[in-house]
Amino acid sequence: MSAYRQCTMTILDTLDDPNMQFDENGVCHYATDYFERVAREMGPLEKRTAELKAKIEQMKKDGQNKPYDCILGLSGGTDSSFMALWAHEQNLRPLVVHLDNGWNSELAVKNIENICSRLGFELHTHVIDWREFRDLQLAYLKASVVDIEVLTDHAIQAVILDLAAKYKIKYSLSGYNLVTEAIMPKGWTYDKRDFLNIKDIVKQYGGITRFKTFPTLTFSKKLYYHWIVNLESVYVLNYLDYNKDKAKQRLIDELGWRDYGGKHYESVFTKFYQAYILPQKFGIDKRKAHLSNLICSGQITREEALREMEQPLYDPYELAEEKEYVLKKFGLSEVEFDNIMATPPRNHQEFDSDERLWKRYYKIAGLKRAFSRK
Repeated sequence: MSAYRQCTMTILDTLDDPNMQFDENGVCHYATDYFERVAREMGPLEKRTAELKAKIEQMKKDGQNKPYDCILGLSGGTDSSFMALWAHEQNLRPLVVHLDNGWNSELAVKNIENICSRLGFELHTHVIDWREFRDLQLAYLKASVVDIEVLTDHAIQAVILDLAAKYKIKYSLSGYNLVTEAIMPKGWTYDKRDFLNIKDIVKQYGGITRFKTFPTLTFSKKLYYHWIVNLESVYVLNYLDYNKDKAKQRLIDELGWRDYGGKHYESVFTKFYQAYILPQKFGIDKRKAHLSNLICSGQITREEALREMEQPLYDPYELAEEKEYVLKKFGLSEVEFDNIMATPPRNHQEFDSDERLWKRYYKIAGLKRAFSRK
C-alpha cells in the first residue's frame, strides 16, 4: 500500500481513494479534473448567459399550447429550491415534482409548501408506500452496499420521466452543477439508473416480490424515454455564476426558506446515512467532497474547510435521538442494526447490473451502423 498523502488543494486524501494521483505540486487528480471539466463544459460567463437566454426562449416556444414548459424535481434543498426561484423569475411554467419516500423532515415539508405557494407553482407529489420503501431500504442495508440513496434517486428520475412523457414536456430543469458537485471520489456512489442492480439486491435481501408504488426505470423503459420522449436535462446552475451561500440567502430573504445545516439534510434518513452510516461503516465523510468542491470554486478556503471538518458530524444528543427514530421507523432493534453495521461492505458490482444489457445493445447498434454503411 502506498504511503498516506493529502491533496494540497482540496482536503481529500488517499484514504478516500487509494488510487489517487498527484501532480508535482501535490494537487490530486480530482482537483485537476475539476478545473478541466469546468473549463471544457462551462466556458466564459458571457457565453453561458447568451446560451441560457436562447434555451429559455426555446423552452417557452416548445411549451406553447401545453400546460407546462418544463419539469422540476423539488426536494426542498438549496439547489432545487433555487431552481424553483430562478424558473419563476424567468416566467417559466414548470411542473414541480416531489418524491415522498417517508423520510421528509418537517422543515423540508414546510419549505416545499412555502416555495410552491409563494411562487404559484403546481406541486405533484408521488408517494411511495412506506412499507414497500422500508423493505427496499432494509434490503440495501442488509446487502451492505455503499449507495443506499440509489433508491430515492432512481425513483425521482423515473417519476420525472413518466410525467414528462404524460404531459409531453421536453425539458427537465436539473439542479446538478459542476461548481459544487463535480468532485466525488470513485467508490462513494453508484449508478442511480441501474434497475437490475436494485432488483437483484432486493431479490436477495428484501421481502417484496414486485414493485407497486416504487417507480422504476427498466432497461427497455430507458431506451423508450431516450429515443421517443427524448427529455433534455437543462443544467441551469452551470450557466450561472452560482454561489451556494448567496443562493441560500436569497431563498431565506425572498421565500422564507430555512436551512437544514448540511447537504441533503432535508431528508431525515439522508442525514443519518451521511453523518453516521457512511463514516462508521464505510469510512466515508461526504463533507470532504462537498467542501473540496467549494474550495475549487473559490467559495471557501482550504483552511476554512479544514476547520469545518473539525466539527462533529452529530451532536451526541441529536445522534441518540435520531438513531432511535430511524431504528424505530425501520422496525430494527439495536442488536439487529449493530449486526448490519458490523457486516463487511460489499460492492454493487457483486450483484446483477444493467451493464451487460448496455454492452449487448451497443454491440447490436454498432453492427447495425456498420451494416447500414455498406
